[in-house]
Amino acid sequence: MALFNAWDAGSARAVVKGGAKAVGTGSWSIAAAHGFEDGEKIPRETNIEIVHSIVESVDVPVTADLESGYSAEAVGVGETVRLNIEAGAIGCNLEDSQPADGGLRSIEDAAERYRAARRAADGACPGYFINARTDVFAQRPADEHDSSMVEEALRRAKAFAEAGADGLFVPFVTDLELIRQLARQSPLPLNVMRVSTTPSIADLSAAGVARISHGPYPYLIAMSALESAAREIA
Repeated sequence: MALFNAWDAGSARAVVKGGAKAVGTGSWSIAAAHGFEDGEKIPRETNIEIVHSIVESVDVPVTADLESGYSAEAVGVGETVRLNIEAGAIGCNLEDSQPADGGLRSIEDAAERYRAARRAADGACPGYFINARTDVFAQRPADEHDSSMVEEALRRAKAFAEAGADGLFVPFVTDLELIRQLARQSPLPLNVMRVSTTPSIADLSAAGVARISHGPYPYLIAMSALESAAREIA
């Protein structure tokens, strides 16, 4: 599955009109479109309201980027998931990093947050899809990525699967061989994010990737086109 991420009702409608069978939101894009920096600077309530408006505007499933759960405590992550379900979403992304600085939480801490998310989801929407995002590859530049980072991501994947996650989202990995290793060994279906240096959708699919996201790039494409149009009439 390939998701071309949306940030409001209008962009979601455009994505569906383009043939999308599902809509995924992007937290960076939602924040930027509403005047906030990324990293849970946008209020949780605002994010949830936007998710609800997207759900109401399209007739395909919607999965929401919930950053790291908008809470310092695991119980608060569960509450965020419950609110997301009430907004109509059928799944979410949840990060294993700290919103303040992007540093990784301990595996134990992150796993407890996924357990809380699973409990909340099972109580409100059986079948709700929890995509466990690990930011292992965000900790170092791409030219320093290596198999040791794959091993760390896989350790986390095992713990997150045991905690009830349904998918493993590994953004910022772009090397096709490292992606193959992740897809081959992950206990969960692998999701990666396409950037300008990421292999093609065909190559990612052949490598075993189950889900391909586009993160903030649809928003950046749209804003670049809007800026160019504005320059033509300035």
